Amino acid sequence: MTDQSGPRRRPIRVGALAAALTAALAFLCCTGGTGAFFLTELGGNAAEQQLTPASVECTDDFEVDITGTMPRFARYGERQLRNAARIIVVGQEMKVPPRGWVIAVATAMQESRLLNLANRTVAESQNIPHEGIGADHDSVGLFQQRASWGTVAQRMNPEYASRKFYEKLVDLPGWQKLPLTVAAQRVQISAFPDAYAKHEELAARIVDALAGGAARTALIGGKEVCDAAASGEIAASGWTAPIPGGVGSGFRTASRPAHNGVDIAAPKGTLIRVAATGRVLVSRCDPDRRGRHSCDVDGWPGKGGCGWFVDVLHAQGIVTRYCHMVSRPRVAVGDTVEAGEVIGEVGSSGNSSGPHLHFEVHTDGDRSSRSAIDPVPFMRSKGAPLKGAG
Repeated sequence: MTDQSGPRRRPIRVGALAAALTAALAFLCCTGGTGAFFLTELGGNAAEQQLTPASVECTDDFEVDITGTMPRFARYGERQLRNAARIIVVGQEMKVPPRGWVIAVATAMQESRLLNLANRTVAESQNIPHEGIGADHDSVGLFQQRASWGTVAQRMNPEYASRKFYEKLVDLPGWQKLPLTVAAQRVQISAFPDAYAKHEELAARIVDALAGGAARTALIGGKEVCDAAASGEIAASGWTAPIPGGVGSGFRTASRPAHNGVDIAAPKGTLIRVAATGRVLVSRCDPDRRGRHSCDVDGWPGKGGCGWFVDVLHAQGIVTRYCHMVSRPRVAVGDTVEAGEVIGEVGSSGNSSGPHLHFEVHTDGDRSSRSAIDPVPFMRSKGAPLKGAG
């Protein structure tokens, strides 16, 4: 197994970079050059990056109490959470799987901040109970639906508006496998098609809190199953386990305090899937301690380097890393990858004693060791637990 945490690198602070900012990534320990990448909708805002793994357990019943006490979130109040609950209940009544609830809640977060908005240019809307005033064309309600979606009174009814959203969503071919921002945009036809992605992480946590951990389920064999997203199955949260193997060496153990990820044992050639939709930041051979780019052969303990590896930037500034691939990755810098997409195969390149995947999770768009978090509780909170991990 690997005995080093991967390539050293300079952090990329997403919150400090505006959307569409190009930056260079430098490997301080490496002799190679730099890799450029483009940050757009995947960045989000620093204020939204509350990434402590959810403590909500997946209950299987997903009962939602619209009239009860609402959970507390820093950026959303009781009225907004109650509206999110209404959206979820409509989805349940229509038998839309939980992935749809996450998409719908994230869409309403972007369109109205989960408030039932009137419109200052639509006089009728101001005579209907509302929670704020907007001014976007003739758009009203939680989803800012325009006149073609129904009457003003209908569009300002949260249940009607939610139902219309779901009707269009489930008509999209393969909608459950689409990136959230793609699915939402195909329903909404927004002028800002990339704006939805930054809400996915928080929308999933809201669904978990309101509906008994429902965002941690994946549709398997026609049934919503808790904590089982792997082998290409995607949880309602939008995440999946990168490989189906079991965790061996853990995160920053007493014997390996600088081990900034976990090692997942698997046979050579096992397909590695990207854990969530994102953009490829790095795809290359990491030089060993002597500066050699020798990733096409098996490595050994003490050789140094991550071997063939990939770093991917996800919404809310999460970065995942996949090390020790058997050959050149299937993706290139700048590629947009969808959750569950194959990006390479398990190998033993670099600092390694046998075939396995070294998997890391980082926060705040920072690829350095100081941003690394334990992937085990993080992935469990997404409904995509790493097998063999408690």
